[in-house]
Amino acid sequence: MAKRHEDRRRGERFARGSGGTGNSGGTGGPQRKAQGPRRSGPSSSNRSAPGRPSTPRPGQRPVRTSKRRAEGLKVTPTTRPGTGVGDGKVRLNHFLAMAGVCSRRAADGLIAGGRVEVNGELVRELGVRVDPQHDDVRCDGSRVQPEKPVYVLLNKPAGVVCTNARHEQKQRVIDLLPTVRGRLFTVGRLDADSEGLLLVTNDGNFALEMTHPRYGVPKLYAVLVRGHLTQEHLQKARGGVWLAEGPTAGMDVHVERSGRDRTYLKVTLREGKNREIRRVFAKLGYPVETLKRIRIGDLNLHRLSVGEWRFLQAHEVTRLREVARGADAPLRDDGPSNQDLGEN
Repeated sequence: MAKRHEDRRRGERFARGSGGTGNSGGTGGPQRKAQGPRRSGPSSSNRSAPGRPSTPRPGQRPVRTSKRRAEGLKVTPTTRPGTGVGDGKVRLNHFLAMAGVCSRRAADGLIAGGRVEVNGELVRELGVRVDPQHDDVRCDGSRVQPEKPVYVLLNKPAGVVCTNARHEQKQRVIDLLPTVRGRLFTVGRLDADSEGLLLVTNDGNFALEMTHPRYGVPKLYAVLVRGHLTQEHLQKARGGVWLAEGPTAGMDVHVERSGRDRTYLKVTLREGKNREIRRVFAKLGYPVETLKRIRIGDLNLHRLSVGEWRFLQAHEVTRLREVARGADAPLRDDGPSNQDLGEN
């Protein structure tokens, strides 16, 4: 009969492969000596330097080491988002979203519901890829045509929100563009209290290149914080601050001028978390009073008043994509920004 837990005495272990106990002197298989409480780890005198194998003392279990632990954490870059097979095809749900039919998630429902045809054949399988230029795509019997790409530069006023929610009570960015047709969305976000340069488009790939941290498109902000920013806190902001979702990647901070109770800054981000600038300086003890984005890449707000907008020219879109894709050409200044913060 197998021994139960209550049958063994304190400090004893059952012999593996037998019914006897470790210290009972039974006739079972090999027995193991009783072991006292294990220590949480090797003492400081027995610890070896990282990556250096330690020489175990007589009767001491050798300390395990690993090459990965010795070399440290290594991050292997993956393929850039948005880069796939170079055949010009896109996923069917993405095509429907580009055409302004609905969102990608809603398009999956249309496809699964049997309401979409490709070249005369009903498609129910998600993930099907189509050629936007040659394939005949129909939804509920109507031909779906891809929208012409739209790129808008807007000088966002404070108090306007970057959302397309229909029941939003505040004024939305898309409400400032009543004459622009199509399913538009903002490229990234500026919170309601912030103002300045904002891109609006219907091109998802362009928006990805402008906002994804992997591409690192620089965005310049004029920031006014409350208090006199010390050198110590300035270095912390540049090196990165730990927020709720993890550490920030750091930012380029240049002090324009500083007073006893206010500091004017120029801050450059290449990747940003939600409300990162406000949260970083608030954690350091310097609440942000005003924040304005004045540049993306080498695109600025030259001759564009608050609330005004214009279409981007083809060469401007091309230049932004070159910056996102790591072109070697340095950033250009197309004109004075004239958007430094005032005293308000």
